[in-house]
Amino acid sequence: MTDAASFLLARLRAAGLTDVVTVEPATGGLAATAGLARRGDGTSVFVKAFGEPPSDDAFAAEAEGLTVLREAGGVATPEVILADRDLLVLSVLRPRPGSGAYWERFAHALAQLHTTTRHPRFGWHRDNWLGRRRQVNTWHDDGFAFFAEHRLLRWLDEPRVQEALGAADRAALERLCDRLPELLPVRPACLTHGDLWAMNAMATPDGRPALIDPAVSYTWAEVDLAHLWTTAPPPEARVFFERYAELTGLDDGWRERMPILQLRQHLAVIAQFDPDWGAADLVRATLAPFRTRP
Repeated sequence: MTDAASFLLARLRAAGLTDVVTVEPATGGLAATAGLARRGDGTSVFVKAFGEPPSDDAFAAEAEGLTVLREAGGVATPEVILADRDLLVLSVLRPRPGSGAYWERFAHALAQLHTTTRHPRFGWHRDNWLGRRRQVNTWHDDGFAFFAEHRLLRWLDEPRVQEALGAADRAALERLCDRLPELLPVRPACLTHGDLWAMNAMATPDGRPALIDPAVSYTWAEVDLAHLWTTAPPPEARVFFERYAELTGLDDGWRERMPILQLRQHLAVIAQFDPDWGAADLVRATLAPFRTRP
């Protein structure tokens, strides 16, 4: 048994799931150790754990996000079997099908989430977690101020971000934040997944689109769209963007806004991972027009 499998098995047994007989580590996750645990009755559950949790409520916040996406937004998510400080246990999903039909269904599901959960304010009733870093969700009436303060400038004090971005980059980000009302249209807040890269899109056993690993808040819908758009979705996902734009009435300029909205995720990657898979270069490229005052 591998170290990861032994670690997860020990956490499961400590939590009272003593009928687990084998654990197969999963690949693809970045912040936690995850795997598929087979129980004595032949059923399986998905399990994830931190070696050292970033907080006592990280998994509770994630479980809450899964529940609210399903109950308020109508999006399929795995069932939460157990969520405590050290462990999250979920029902098992399937890998997403490699078909345009799946992405078409996903466009309808995400459009429903974003158009039926509008909220008068930006934020969430608690902070939650983006990987191993806190996502600050303090309520705000102004979407531009919320995005600037809690989704962009919030990352500048992170040690890896300070190392990766120089004074000119920081000043450019501050100028961009000052100009957000010129660069982005006024949009309402809605319930968002918050970490919607393509690997977090999966399928239920009957093939419906399903989501995992949320960092929910009420903010602009295009924050979710930008994450999918800029994290190498497969070619068959093209229909998703076409259909989502039709269903939500996006204007023709939405593609040009994606790099600005995705700055938040690039900064989060820089803060947590080394190497950063080119995130710092992408940030600098987006900030280039803002390096000098207009």
